[in-house]
Amino acid sequence: MDKDIQERLGRIVAGYMVPHPPLIVPAVGKGSEVQVADTIAAYGEVARRIAALDPDTIIITSPHATMYADYFHISPGRGARGSFAQFGAGQVRFDEKYDGELRDLICAECDAAGIAAGTLGEIDPALDHGTMVPLYFIRQELPSCRILRIGLSGQPLTEHYKLGVKIRRAVEALGRRAVFVASGDLSHKLQDYGPYGFAPEGPVYDERLMDVMSRAAFGELLEFDETLCEKAAECGHRSFVIMAGAFDGYAVEPEVFVHQDVTGVGYGIASFMPGEKDSSRHFLDQYLRKMEEQRSAARANEDPYVALARRSVESYIMDRKKLRVAGEELPAELTQTQAGAFVSIHEFGKLRGCIGTILPCCDSLAEEIIDNAVSASTRDPRFEPVTADELPYLEINVDVLTEPERIGSPDELDVRRYGVIVTSGAKRGLLLPDLDGVDTVEQQISIAMQKGGIRPDEDYVLDRFEVVRHT
Repeated sequence: MDKDIQERLGRIVAGYMVPHPPLIVPAVGKGSEVQVADTIAAYGEVARRIAALDPDTIIITSPHATMYADYFHISPGRGARGSFAQFGAGQVRFDEKYDGELRDLICAECDAAGIAAGTLGEIDPALDHGTMVPLYFIRQELPSCRILRIGLSGQPLTEHYKLGVKIRRAVEALGRRAVFVASGDLSHKLQDYGPYGFAPEGPVYDERLMDVMSRAAFGELLEFDETLCEKAAECGHRSFVIMAGAFDGYAVEPEVFVHQDVTGVGYGIASFMPGEKDSSRHFLDQYLRKMEEQRSAARANEDPYVALARRSVESYIMDRKKLRVAGEELPAELTQTQAGAFVSIHEFGKLRGCIGTILPCCDSLAEEIIDNAVSASTRDPRFEPVTADELPYLEINVDVLTEPERIGSPDELDVRRYGVIVTSGAKRGLLLPDLDGVDTVEQQISIAMQKGGIRPDEDYVLDRFEVVRHT
């Protein structure tokens, strides 16, 4: 295709990974910004390159825009204003116009594809600092062009990648020349003296992330463990994954400008220039095939408890039929004993449903597992019901509980060995043992209290229990 014609067609002409620390704005930093001078210089270069591309629209994904656990929020209206007033620099202001036509088409594309995204539920219409910091530098070189502001969500990384694909398709359909700015800091736990302290996972995350981005190996972004991301306290990973989806199926030329961690927070800046179509770079398709193969292999080695829970989920989701114990070949330990049991469902490393019973409610443990598997997949109030399309990717665990015993002190707990039940009057909260991210008894009790709606100033009693975990 003639290059001049190609340039006139709609496409995302470049992508940039950038951080958003307000301190790099001189009116906010008041001199302290000199410690990240390399980051500021790289930001200036990015702004000049964006201006040279002369885009119609700048798409900005920000961790600090409106965010929901199960929904991508895309800013509504004709535009928005903002300032750095909360950082002591109210004189630095922005008045931005949105690309409403592009936004509406993205929403329509997502709706047709079953991606939970749209303009509903805006919490604060003002521009957030994750959006304004990039704009501070860009507007010095490119005074005006429309923007589109998109928030992240608590959904799996796969959904973020899918959103990126839909963004690109809408850009192409409308004939826009767009630049994608993925706003996000890296780990917030890189130095003891930093505002968030140090965690060993912080440097691990930053090193791995910068390596991935230096190679534009976007498929590897989908393979970051949720626990690593959480313990590293990163904020931009999902932003970067959306940008990766926007380049799905295209060759990309990466260039890393800088990575700094002198403040205890990782700041990385890189550019990504798309080339020709490349069928080897459909990373989401590759990842889903890999996950399906892994789950299929795991199912071949499931113990009877997990296999029963999986068959129960599949039967109910596919046929709306509840399994009957009489129709199953099960070991006596499942049919001739009673116990409380929890069924936990994960998808792509994120919890998808968890329902259980503290004490037995059914005539057998098998029935307990069948009932709780159906409830975990369809009745957990925190999630939408599992769909048939999700079944190949589900990871299911079964925890069988011992009878709870009353204890007199938190000293009798061990987060790896015991689960805890916190009871205050009619209110009760439970937390299973040996959970990722729960490292202390204090955390364990606090989370259980939150789950039970128990305030810190209320009297409560503690029970502990053990579990046999089946995976």
